[in-house]
Amino acid sequence: MKPLAQQTILITGSTDGLGKQTALALARQGATVLLHGRNQQRLEKTLREIQEATGKRNLETYLADLADLSEVRSLAERVQTQHPQIDMLINNAGVGSGKLLGGRRELSRDGYELRFAVNYLAPFLLTHLLLPSLRTSQPARIIHVGSVGQLPIDFDNIMFERRYNGYDAYRRSKLALVMFTIDLADLLKEEHITVNCVHPASLMNTKMVRETIPFTQTTVEEGVRSVMYLATSSTLDNVTGQYFDQMQQARAHPQAYDVAARHRLRQISEQLTGLAGALASL
Repeated sequence: MKPLAQQTILITGSTDGLGKQTALALARQGATVLLHGRNQQRLEKTLREIQEATGKRNLETYLADLADLSEVRSLAERVQTQHPQIDMLINNAGVGSGKLLGGRRELSRDGYELRFAVNYLAPFLLTHLLLPSLRTSQPARIIHVGSVGQLPIDFDNIMFERRYNGYDAYRRSKLALVMFTIDLADLLKEEHITVNCVHPASLMNTKMVRETIPFTQTTVEEGVRSVMYLATSSTLDNVTGQYFDQMQQARAHPQAYDVAARHRLRQISEQLTGLAGALASL
């Protein structure tokens, strides 16, 4: 892999928590960091803070709400226009489970269950749309920020229209991300683009966790170490299609290794994102 000072890296959800601290760590090592967020003021504040902390100026901001797939498409188009070559994509943005009890079902702007849409469909679409830029700069890396909390997908109730539970919706979206990791790695197996998914740490002290659970177990710094390991370790140059629990390869939920389930999820995802029939050209 190239030295970080020669890399351009897009991090979604980089105005808070794990994403922000990962962006700071990468900027300190000289990478050109593309910051993404859905609030312009927080993006500008994050940009200033990282510039002041590192003295670096090779940072850019990209505004997009990943709960709207049209904005995901616009984000990909803007990034590709300004950066035909991208060395790394870190899909970090996500929606937590909300209240463990009593939470109401929420929908994305496209009418999809919100956690499935933001935590899974958005990175599914964004990653596919950015493949041309990643291919141009091979070797490249794709990192999905997942979770040890995983629940099998009920394909007959994929949008949780029945028996909704925010925690279960979150866990299903994170398993879908692992399934996508394995599928995409297989798609790219003849290319020098690795795809891996990482559970960075349990119950980090982030806004997303605090909104759900009143206590934390680990620090954001521990999570950053896990993501940075996947981003920078030369021992992972040829490791792809894997799920990591922090810095150790681990086994995800058994459904992740079910070829038929992954195929079904991929077909549904292509339809929901409008990619059906278009992937061959990407």
